[in-house]
Amino acid sequence: MSPKKFFRFLRHAPTLLGELRQLKKQARLSSHRFPISKINPYPHEKKQQSGTAKGHYFHQDLLVARRIHDSNPEKHVDVGSRVDGFVAHVAAFRNIEVLDIRPMDSHVVNIQFKQADLMSPPAEMAGYCDSLSCLHAIEHFGLGRYGDPIDFEGHIKGLNSLHTILKTGGTLYLSCPIGPQRIEFNAHRVFAVKYLLSLFEGRFKLRTFSYVDDRGDLHENAILTDDSLANNLGCQYGCGIFELEKI
Repeated sequence: MSPKKFFRFLRHAPTLLGELRQLKKQARLSSHRFPISKINPYPHEKKQQSGTAKGHYFHQDLLVARRIHDSNPEKHVDVGSRVDGFVAHVAAFRNIEVLDIRPMDSHVVNIQFKQADLMSPPAEMAGYCDSLSCLHAIEHFGLGRYGDPIDFEGHIKGLNSLHTILKTGGTLYLSCPIGPQRIEFNAHRVFAVKYLLSLFEGRFKLRTFSYVDDRGDLHENAILTDDSLANNLGCQYGCGIFELEKI
């Protein structure tokens, strides 16, 4: 037993020992044999909720997967999103191709993986797909966290690549941290929403904007105003979720 679990056991020992005696008594009267091999206590979970339906990844993964399901594109490609979250959601109902600078050795039904540096994608990928996602990834481009080369404007090159890969009229689902603009090296960038909108001008049309606030709650199809842009919708470290159309 780890020290943490040991001290947790001591705090809850009367209840746990009482329940253990009850379980052993029931075991003696049962025809089913399950040896109690060790003590591995989790008493703190008695009062926890059944799960957490909050946070950047929970909401963005579910929201964008739902929209891809509803739009049913011809070819959907993902760049750098979480495989054990968003990519898995989409792979449950359709094929998805994943591009990432990091390797992936696993082979999973409905997931096709290609290793690529999306700051400089292969020329043959121009107009590659009609639906594209990049969730909580572009903020890392050029900061070296995942083995990518250091590039102060890595996010610009990444956005240029996403624009190139997508067909005209196609949909880009883009999410990233929002708040007062800054780099927290080498974890990520945080973007001012107004700055992001300036990067989209002339290249993408904003269809919908949703965001996850600092409490981890989703605000779907939010309206952007001058006031909300001025304070990044009240976020210090929120998550902006943009549905964009390539012009």
